[in-house]
Amino acid sequence: MTEPAPKTVVITGASRGIGHVTARRFLAEGWRVITCARAAIPDECRRDRNWAHHFAADLADPASAEAFVAEARQVLGDDPLHALINNAGVSPKTPYKERLGVLNGSIDGWKQVFELNFFAPLRLARGFATALHRGKGSIVNITSIAGHYVHPFAGSAYSTSKAALSGLTREMAVEFAQLGVRVNAVAPGEIRTEMVTAEYEELIPRIPLDRMGTPEDVAGTVFRLCTDDFAYVTGTEVFVTGGQHLY
Repeated sequence: MTEPAPKTVVITGASRGIGHVTARRFLAEGWRVITCARAAIPDECRRDRNWAHHFAADLADPASAEAFVAEARQVLGDDPLHALINNAGVSPKTPYKERLGVLNGSIDGWKQVFELNFFAPLRLARGFATALHRGKGSIVNITSIAGHYVHPFAGSAYSTSKAALSGLTREMAVEFAQLGVRVNAVAPGEIRTEMVTAEYEELIPRIPLDRMGTPEDVAGTVFRLCTDDFAYVTGTEVFVTGGQHLY
């Protein structure tokens, strides 16, 4: 008996952090993984036969984003796509090492943040809509607790871009339902990655579970949202915050 073909997922920002761990979770579950990031993936990952393709792409550049979509669609051919994980994002600092806010930094800097954090998920969702329709697939947008509450370290540009992505998730859920595609979001709180600095430790007392989260905590939630266990769930944002969002 011929084994069924593995399901396929596209994951952005997969070279490190949450995106990389999410890719490895889908691999462990037997999915075929197509990824993109500004950087290359580690060599050991390239040896996994299901990590089918990795593309170097800067999704903050509309031309690069469109090129990635075209290349990934060529890889897919007429095959269905079962999940799109919009994980790539940026929280930049000004030249003075401050978070990009309302009163500091350039407006062009804000535009670059929104291009990656908001418009790239929109471009990819449009670009993969037909393949997702074929797979009756799922989109998961990675938002943030900072999109719902004023965060001491996030910066206004990042926070408002993630708030906009939360709103986009709801609108996408309604429109993509016509294609048989579910759209949800995952909002991480304080997740211990290489981007987290010592200043984040002071936030732990505000987390009911009394610890920072791990990339695996987020990856597990993302994966489950793409399975049949959540077949009747769309337009929902899941907070992976250890309860921090309750305050």
